Amino acid sequence: MQCPFCHADDTKVIDSRLVGEGEQVRRRRECISCTERFTTYETIELILPRLLKRDGSCVQFSEEKLRAGLLRALEKRPVRTDQVDAAIKRILHRLRATGEREIETKVLGEWVMAELRALDEIAYVRFASVYRRFQDIEEFQAEIFRLKNTSDIIHE
Repeated sequence: MQCPFCHADDTKVIDSRLVGEGEQVRRRRECISCTERFTTYETIELILPRLLKRDGSCVQFSEEKLRAGLLRALEKRPVRTDQVDAAIKRILHRLRATGEREIETKVLGEWVMAELRALDEIAYVRFASVYRRFQDIEEFQAEIFRLKNTSDIIHE
């Protein structure tokens, strides 16, 4: 690991510990040349599938875009950050578990809607209205009716 201070190539690890629920290793390092200390973080890099969009183009998956979309739908709703993080973690797990190199955005969108539905029904309808491109109030009503009917079945 290169020293960020003197750019020497030789550093030694002084301390290592797990952070982030064991998904990351924090290492304290010391430069052999200048004796400055610094911290590095090591994470597992898993390849996520690329996304096939409706128009046929293919884009790299972006966790930041996923989080931004969820947070936009959940704006001013009573959902905690840890709940959002857990939802994102479940979606990422499903993406990795497919084992596919490419996945349609339609599939990812359905997973996002399922997570939002479990978190907050208002956020779900907000997201669905954009994702499914609602054109008028009847489409909102139909989605709310579907949501209400399936919620009633689940609660019986």
